[in-house]
Amino acid sequence: MNAVFYLLAAITIAGGVAAVMLKHLIHSALAVTVAFAGIALLFLQLDAQFVGFAQILVYIGAVAILIVFAILLTHGADLPREGVFSKSWLAGLIIAAGVFAVIGWAVLESIDAVPQRNAVFEVSVQKIGNALVGRYVLPLEIVGLLLTAATIGAVIVAMHEKERSR
Repeated sequence: MNAVFYLLAAITIAGGVAAVMLKHLIHSALAVTVAFAGIALLFLQLDAQFVGFAQILVYIGAVAILIVFAILLTHGADLPREGVFSKSWLAGLIIAAGVFAVIGWAVLESIDAVPQRNAVFEVSVQKIGNALVGRYVLPLEIVGLLLTAATIGAVIVAMHEKERSR
């Protein structure tokens, strides 16, 4: 393990903890974006270029921006009145630790299913791209429609909120 890994891990963990502890929704969304960026950089450090760039495009480029737009459109960007940190951050931290424990247990239980180190994988970015526009084109289109529907839904909710405030 080198210093770059520890730096990226610290950035990722700090972003996740900040997302749990911050009270302001916009700050939490931006902290989640920092955590997504840290995960993407960890994938790139592990020479998993496709997964790293997909993390950047999908999570940072689409999901995080969609979260920020949804918060802004639904007037969830009001400034907090009493401090920056949420009072229920401990509950969020306990839930996050529980999820982490379950995922860690699942990874440790699946170690026997991992192929041997000598196994050669015939996977390349070109093969993944061909699979996405060939065999998996329908799920890819469904995800695109789902994100579009979520954006339209956020706009409709914001329009109804604006009419109620009049």
